[in-house]
Amino acid sequence: MTFIFLYLCIGQFDRILNLFLQVFFCASCGWCADNLKIKNMKTTLTLVCALFVAIALQTQDSTSTHSNYQGVSKLSGPRVGFTFLTAGSYADYINKRSKNSSGDYYDSQSPAFLTQYGYQWETRFADSDEGVAGLMEWVVLIGGLEKGLFLPSASSLFGIRSSSGLEFAVGPNISFSGVGYVVALGKNFKKGNLNMPVNIVYVPAKNSSWGSGDPTGHRISLTLGFNISK
Repeated sequence: MTFIFLYLCIGQFDRILNLFLQVFFCASCGWCADNLKIKNMKTTLTLVCALFVAIALQTQDSTSTHSNYQGVSKLSGPRVGFTFLTAGSYADYINKRSKNSSGDYYDSQSPAFLTQYGYQWETRFADSDEGVAGLMEWVVLIGGLEKGLFLPSASSLFGIRSSSGLEFAVGPNISFSGVGYVVALGKNFKKGNLNMPVNIVYVPAKNSSWGSGDPTGHRISLTLGFNISK
């Protein structure tokens, strides 16, 4: 039923996303001046959003009964934090938009800073008697709200978590700078039934997948989450 619902909704979502890319993003920054780039961004984001909705609906019930297997906490929940971007095309775009300045933003001179707000889903594919769990995680974040920007990103991570709360995960990331690779380290701080996961996330610099192909700069993020163990 989930996938039937997604199929029926995808047409409306596709039209809304096309309008968003043309009016809100592409027309203002010049990254996606031609129709092919707009189409590529639209298709990618449509598939990612559909995937994340399906995952959220399918895993919510299946993982709710395994919140603390062998002492390894389940850490699905809201995430807040910030991202530091080194000098590059992505930082230049953010600085230009936040300052409402004009001219060429591909000068690669200044770093940028963003707040992040979002949610993490996760499901387990392996548990051990030694207190280690294998995980698949999906993280969706919205950056730049404090600057009046709407900069979504999505990551799909494969990792492990121990009963002590230590965690390591890697996987693909997609954002308006294109597709990249993310490495994450984390630690869960537990107080009673309260879980407070803290993660450090790194996305290395690369040539932008959309736009001029200039280097994007490195992204380093710190996120904090919370949930209540059942």
